[in-house]
Parts: sequence; structure tokens; C-alpha cells
Amino acid sequence: MEIVELPCEEHHQILDVHIAGSSYPPFVLSFKNLTYDVKVSTKSGFPFRWKKPNVSSGNTTKSLLRGISGEAKEGETMAILGASGSGKSTLIDALANRISKQSLKGSITLNGEVFDSDVLKVISAYVMQDDLLFPMLTVEETLMFSAEFRLPRSVSKSKKKARVQALIDQLGLRNAAKTVIGDEGHRGVSGGERRRVSIGIDIIHDPILLFLDEPTSGLDSTSAFMVVKVLQRIAESGSVVIMSIHQPSSRILGLIDRLIILSQGRTLYSGSPSNLPQFFSDFGHPIPNNENPSEFALDLIRELEGTSSGTQILFEFNKSWKASSMDDNGGDDTISNRRYTLPLKDAIAKSISRGKLVFGGNGANHSSSVPSFSNPFYIELMVLSKRLLTNSRRMPAKFAVRLGTIIVTGIVLATMFWQLDDSPAGAQERLGCISISIATIFFNCITEVPTFIQERYIFMRETAYNAYRRSSYVLARSLTHIPLLFNLSVTLSLITFWTVGLAGGVPGFLFFFVTILASFWAGSSFAAFISGLIPDVFLAFVSGIAIVSYFLFLCGFLVARDRLPKYWLWFHYISLVKYPYEAILQNEFHDPTKCFVLGVQLFDQSALATLPAPVKSELLKSLGRVVGRNITSSTCLTTGKDILKQQGIVELSKWKCVWVTVAWGFFFRILFYLTLLFGSKNKRK
Repeated sequence: MEIVELPCEEHHQILDVHIAGSSYPPFVLSFKNLTYDVKVSTKSGFPFRWKKPNVSSGNTTKSLLRGISGEAKEGETMAILGASGSGKSTLIDALANRISKQSLKGSITLNGEVFDSDVLKVISAYVMQDDLLFPMLTVEETLMFSAEFRLPRSVSKSKKKARVQALIDQLGLRNAAKTVIGDEGHRGVSGGERRRVSIGIDIIHDPILLFLDEPTSGLDSTSAFMVVKVLQRIAESGSVVIMSIHQPSSRILGLIDRLIILSQGRTLYSGSPSNLPQFFSDFGHPIPNNENPSEFALDLIRELEGTSSGTQILFEFNKSWKASSMDDNGGDDTISNRRYTLPLKDAIAKSISRGKLVFGGNGANHSSSVPSFSNPFYIELMVLSKRLLTNSRRMPAKFAVRLGTIIVTGIVLATMFWQLDDSPAGAQERLGCISISIATIFFNCITEVPTFIQERYIFMRETAYNAYRRSSYVLARSLTHIPLLFNLSVTLSLITFWTVGLAGGVPGFLFFFVTILASFWAGSSFAAFISGLIPDVFLAFVSGIAIVSYFLFLCGFLVARDRLPKYWLWFHYISLVKYPYEAILQNEFHDPTKCFVLGVQLFDQSALATLPAPVKSELLKSLGRVVGRNITSSTCLTTGKDILKQQGIVELSKWKCVWVTVAWGFFFRILFYLTLLFGSKNKRK
């Protein structure tokens, strides 16, 4: 294969390939008798009524697809048309292998062969209806990061840039190349441009099969036409393009090569859009002049659905009309795949050799196997880290809010607990200051949940077709958060430690900082796990806040461990607040020579506090005679060790508490990975 550079119309370089050879058989995606049924549970009038899971009377079966057949060819654009609930998105999902094979009946073949799902992930792309993009990346950067993911390292940096520039021109995004994507709070590209960027990131590797779920949804007529025009050019470049569409304009209909009209999961028309007038004329409902054929078809189908016989008459007519039609585009040509003698793997290799950037190398090297991922783990890690840092660096407000919260909390703590003394009240206030500091850290980390959930959907789209490994994403997200957590930890430590007057000097400060950093690490990991487990922002945020509150209630500050009810001890030991709280307490009260309650201070927090000093001395002598010990006004009654015992902190050393906190962070990162691995499946059951 010889790769050369050819100038395109915008004077940018694109990749092209000179092939020694002539014609090659095009790809044909054929599907026959696709049927998909789902069980629908009947809802009880009382939402909490107990129901046995195996009671069949409570379930009904609904058919979303009913015996749908057809084929899509390379170089052509197929559109699946229908009203809401007709089954068009379900059919797209079925063809894109997004429905469990155990539930989907029928056959789907490419060039007459049943293909493996791993192969499909590499040679195809699926564009979702929602535009899920990083808001602060430019169009060019978004496509370049996609090229870094989908194109292997065997493709040089310059060729990747050339591919991106060619794709920008192909998508008509040259004027918006340097514009950020934008979101609700940041002005960016238009809706039509966002949709074309969404298409671009999924076709950067020039897939053989391209599936799109309503790519024109929410766009004005001009933007929708431009999107479909782009899809037509993609098909003409050697791809099979299949999309669902709701109500195309006449101009869009003219760009479509094959059309399937669905109603209630059945095919009511299959063929070329140009044959629609003849089809409905033969049916006895001719399309009026100057009327959009697709609108007429949908209106007629809606009327038929309201009759007693429904669309059965049109369904039967379509079968007879196809059988009698001599037009190849209108007839059932699903048997055309039988003409193909080239094995699928050889066809894929030949497709690569003519310029398809599926693997980025010589197709002969891939005739026997298909790599699952384009790049090794470390390349994915570097690209993901760079993208996350770039996007977050351009959104300083998020970091500023978190930093501001920490600064304000630190100032409040510093002014409330300024230079605490070693009195009984001072000891108690130390406990409160430390517990509030740790709780603030975990509450601050819960604010990461919305960001995690927003990125979660981008992650699901990109990993659905093996853009990168899930483990790469988890590790990259963890590593890129460390500088942020470090800055927050330094800020809180510097503001509170010296002003409050915590013990230990410089070594004590360093230990305090390490414990705070470990707490931020564990809290950030917990927030990541919650966002992976609960995809709803509101539910995840409320759940995270509630659980952190329970951590605080049962950490040992409000009620010492020895006084907790036995049935709550398990939660005490899994409380994330417990371990950093106990670590800092041990750092604070570790000095056995430091006294926090002298004899004269024994009465300070009682009704006897107002008694004269001589009377207090006599009371202390009397108390000493009772317990058999000489107690004076200067006798130390409570040391730091005594306070630790009162708090039930006798099990782990301070460094062990820190390591347990760090271990919790790694544990929740692993759980986060598992939620992404098992909870982000894109297949219907």
C-alpha cells in the first residue's frame, strides 16, 4: 500500500491511497427476519405492593421489531423512517449489535458472513442522538484527540493531523475549527456544527459501517440538510451509512438511497425514496403534487393506525408490491450477498489497502485477527490525561469554587478556634475542629459528582467501540486529580494548622498535611464510585451527601466507639471519616507529658466552677483521700493518652490510620472501575 498526500479543495492535505488492482466487491450488510420482544411489567395501583418476581400474570410481551428484512450497501445511505415508537431506533440498535443476541431473533450478516462483535466494534461507529462532547475543547482539538484514540501509533503524528484537517473540510467545519464546543455557560459552535463534530469523532478512523440515531434531531432544516449531505459524502467514500430519521424534508429525501418505513415494528415500505409516489399511487393514495412524500407517508400511516385494522392492509400491500416490482431498488434484494465470494476478513483487509484507516497498517497483516484497541495502554493513558487536563484548565471556575470553599472553611475554623489552649474546653474544641475539617473535605469531594456523571456518558460512547480501555480512563482520571487534591490539601493545612495551634511543630504539620491529602484522595474516589453507580446527578449528589453525613455521625466524634449500639459498629468501621479523624487526634494527643485537665480545672465545667479556690483545694484533698491518691490544684488528671482512650482510639496507630484511608481510596477506585465495566453496557437486554 502506498500512501500519498493529495490537496483537497481547502488546500489542506488529506490521505489517499494508490491501489494496484481494479474493482473490488462492495460491502453489503444484510438483515433478515429481525424480531425483538420485550417484557413489559404491569404497574400496580399501590406502588409498594409486594409482588413475586415469577408471577407471569403481571408481565406482557411487546414486539418492538417484527420480522424486518433488508440490506444496506457500501456507497449508499439508508434511512429508517417512522413516527415515535415505530421501532426505528430499535432497528439501528439491532444492526449495531446493541441488543443482546439472546433476545434478538433473525440474522445479520456482512457480505454473507455472520461477524463477531469484536470485529464490529473496530470496523463500525455508532453516533448517538445526544451530542456528548467536552465543552472547553475546540473542534480541531476534539477531532485530534479522537484521532489519537482511534488511529494507532503506527500512523505518524503528521498523518493524524492531515486526517483531522481533511475531516474538518469534509464536515464543513473549517470556519469553526478553532472555536470551543461550548455548553450552557460557554458560547461555542452552533447546534448543526456540534452534530457534525459528534459524527466526526466517530468516523475519524474511516469506519466501514456507520450507524446514526436521528442525526438531524433538534436541527433546523438547513443544518439538517448539511448533516445528511456530509453523510452522503461519507457513504460515497466507501462506507455503509444507516441512520434513523423522524421526518426528513424533500431535499434530505433526495440524498437518501434506500428508505425503510416502519410502524409498530413492521416494515411498511422498503426501497428507493424515488419509488414512493408510484408505491402510494398503486396503493390508492397518490401523493399530491408539491407535497413532501415522507410527510404524506407518515400522515397516512398515522390515519391507518387509528382504524380498526391498523396498518395491516399497507403491510400486506408492501409484500405483494415488492414481489411484483421489477425495480431492483424496490424489490427484495437481500439475496445479493450470495454473489460474494470474497471472505469477510479478506474484504476488510482489501478495504484497508484502499485507504480505510481502520487499522492504520497493511491489511494483509490483519486478515487473520482484528486488534481490540488501536493503541497500547500507556498511549491511551497519556492522551486521556492530556484531554482531561486541557478541558479542566479551561474551566477554572470549578476549581475556584472548590478552593474558595476550602479557604472560607479554613478561615472560619481559624477564627473560631484561634490558638486553642490546653484546658478541658480547649481539648474538646480540638475534637470539634478536627472533625469539622475532615467532614468538610468529604463534602467538598461530593461536588465532583456532576462532573463525573457528565463525563460518564462521553466515556460510554467512546468505549462502546473500543476507543480506549476502561482501566486507562480510571487511571488517567485518578492521576489528573492528584494536583488538584494536592493544592486543596496544602491550602487547608496552611490556614488551619498554625492558626488553631495544633500540636507537633513541623513534623506534626507534615503529618497533618499527609492525612488531609489522604482524606481528599479517599473522598474523591468515593465520589467517583457514587457517580459510576448512580447515573442520575440529583440522586447521586443526594446519596453522596447522605452517606458522608452518616460517616460523620458514626466516626466516633459525636458518640465514642464504646458507646455506639452494637448494630452500628459495622458502619463505624467503614466510615471514611473515622480513620483520618483518629489519625489527626493521635497526632494531636500523642504526647504523654502534656496535660489537659489539672486538679483545679476539674470543676470548670460544673456548678462548682464558681467556688473559691481554697474550697476547691479542700474538695480535691477530700477526693484524693477517697481514691487513695494525693490530688492538688496542679495535679494532672487527664493527659492526651486519656483523651484517646475516652474516644476509643486504641486499635490502630496514626500511620496505620493514614494507610487505611489511602487504601479506602484505592478500593473505591477499583469499585469505580467495576461500575464502568459492568454498569456501562450499551446493549439492550
